[in-house]
Parts: sequence; C-alpha cells; structure tokens
Amino acid sequence: MFILTDTASGGIYATTDNYDKKVVHIFEQEEDAQRYVAQLVADDYEDELEIMEVDREVIAINCNNYGYQYSIVTKDDLVIPP
Repeated sequence: MFILTDTASGGIYATTDNYDKKVVHIFEQEEDAQRYVAQLVADDYEDELEIMEVDREVIAINCNNYGYQYSIVTKDDLVIPP
C-alpha cells in the first residue's frame, strides 16, 4: 500500500471531503499513486510530494487517532485530485 507525503514536512497528504473531514488516500498500486501525483503537478500543486510504502493497518490506526478518514484506492478505482 502507498500514501503520499510532503517532502518538506513529512506530513501525510490528505484531501477534504464534502463534510470537511480529512481523507487520506491509500493506494494499492504504486503506479496509481504516481499518476495521482502527476495530476497534482499538472494542476500546479505547489508542495513536493513523495510516495511512501506503508502498512495499511498502521495508517488506519493513525487516521483514527487523528480523526482522519481514509480511502483504499484499488487498481480499478479512478481518483482525481480536487
């Protein structure tokens, strides 16, 4: 599983859903994470992101501890940055 992190702060990249909750995307495939970063760059996202391989359960626990939601992005999902 893969997440996006900010290279400057080390923080996890998250989006905001319709209810103003932070959502961390957890990608099953590294290529999908790379594609998402490329879309962010094309949309002039200013921060530099890197892809980090993680254990799904560790991220789920951390999301729960900090009040974040998480979304598992499978190979069949299409996720477009906000």
